[in-house]
Amino acid sequence: MSEEMELPERESMEFDVVIVGAGPAGLSAAIRLKQVNPELTVVVLEKGAEVGAHILSGAVVDPIGVDALLTDWRDDPDHPFKTEVTDDQFLMLGPAGSVRLPNVLMPPLMNNHGNYIVSLGNVCRWLAAKAEELGVEIYPGFAAAEVLYNEEGAVYGVATGDMGVERDGTPGPNYARGMELHGKYVLIGEGVRGSLAKQLIARFQLSEGRDPQKFGIGIKELWEVKPEKHKPGLVQHSFGWPLNSTTGGGSFLYHLEDNLVAVGFVVHLNYKNPYLFPFEEFQRFKTHSAIRDTFEGGKRISYGARAITEGGWQSVPKLSFPGGALIGCSAGFVNVPRIKGSHNAVISGMLAADKIAAAIAAGRANDEPIEIENEWRATSIGKDLKRVRNVKPLWSRFGTYIGIGLGGLDMWTNQLFGISLFGTLHHGKTDAASLEPAEKHKPIDYPKPDGVLTFDRLSSVFLSNTNHEEDQPCHLQVKDPALQKASELEIYAGPSSRYCPAGVYEWVEKDGEKQFVINAQNCVHCKTCDIKDPNQNINWVPPQGGEGPVYPNM
Repeated sequence: MSEEMELPERESMEFDVVIVGAGPAGLSAAIRLKQVNPELTVVVLEKGAEVGAHILSGAVVDPIGVDALLTDWRDDPDHPFKTEVTDDQFLMLGPAGSVRLPNVLMPPLMNNHGNYIVSLGNVCRWLAAKAEELGVEIYPGFAAAEVLYNEEGAVYGVATGDMGVERDGTPGPNYARGMELHGKYVLIGEGVRGSLAKQLIARFQLSEGRDPQKFGIGIKELWEVKPEKHKPGLVQHSFGWPLNSTTGGGSFLYHLEDNLVAVGFVVHLNYKNPYLFPFEEFQRFKTHSAIRDTFEGGKRISYGARAITEGGWQSVPKLSFPGGALIGCSAGFVNVPRIKGSHNAVISGMLAADKIAAAIAAGRANDEPIEIENEWRATSIGKDLKRVRNVKPLWSRFGTYIGIGLGGLDMWTNQLFGISLFGTLHHGKTDAASLEPAEKHKPIDYPKPDGVLTFDRLSSVFLSNTNHEEDQPCHLQVKDPALQKASELEIYAGPSSRYCPAGVYEWVEKDGEKQFVINAQNCVHCKTCDIKDPNQNINWVPPQGGEGPVYPNM
């Protein structure tokens, strides 16, 4: 919006604690704050149209976090943990078949018995109801777009984005100024690669001395399968085909209740080949002989995608900053081999809440809650991440088969002796820097979708219920259009047209020239472009509040 244009002042609201993001971390922090001190005023901002609308995960949940937060949750008839894991399978896939790995070879931490297969979106809706019962104010449909700093440079709040802004940046007929929410402390729980978290990490140098954060892209579908093919409680993880041995990734099938099966595919975003197409690899995966039978005769009912933090122990930035802290996946607490992070997100929210509540009780405000940073590694989160810290680096260095074997050995030595033979390995390059020029690789020929088992991206995006008002500034900001053409297209062969799981980016011919087209209305807010663009030339920022996907049960 033009800086010369005089805008009305924003209205403001005062709270003790402002929380950005109604995910497992943010909602758990809100609940815990009110448990510790019911008099605290707590607000949660959520950019999705409703709580859970932007939540996407596998998900198999370790209940350790919920057990600590809500000790009597099992007595609640409305709780969303309906399907306990009954069978745990690990498959190695090859082009012509599969091999099931014996469970006895797996370190105990990989055991899923006692865990629950859930829709994490429904878990968040349930947690939101618990929070509101305690007096927490939750504002869905409001995207936190700006961090507010006081004269000392400390964070004292956030502002929501203006609504009704025209494509050219001018106020439209339905223009409404954003709201400022002030707090003694601000907790950032936006999830993976959050726009405010990215700013805070840079401003306060929170990643100094840490390894680069690593990421994966997770693509998921929810199917209703034939009753005879449904096995409630079955958890099946696999790796190998269709990815080659130098490209990290894996897949899952989770059998929920009501004949529902969640199928997902993860590609580590440190892949080298710019012609790789994660969405198409996922579609190919479903055609494998060990997989396709589950879905034959079934119906696909939902689709979505989300980036995943994979750096773990070495890559977690400093959590605290003047005026607040990072929590949940904004910090990066996913345990990669377990493919789980929500339990750590809940615990991180509780830890932050305990320290913030104590600080407020002591009369503090807008200072750095350093206790959060100082203590997280000694909690169950730190123990969970430390013992798997070398799995991702080993996988990246030695490829899928050798890397997974060495990672399993390392988890066993950590389990049995509390030590690693490798010490603490480092991640090296960022995922953006891992991409190689197209001249080093050959294009990959992917089969056409059959519309029954395999699908195209646009029909998939339709199932995500994604919607954006077209007449607004594009929330996918290209910093240097000339660089995008000279490098992303001419050197790397336009990988944005492939790594995006929603078909947002295209290179189209117009008047004899290639032009970069951004179909922002398709965006499912996965953040892959912000992570994988080889020049870090694309910046993801929130669109108007309430826009994006609306996942009903993902």
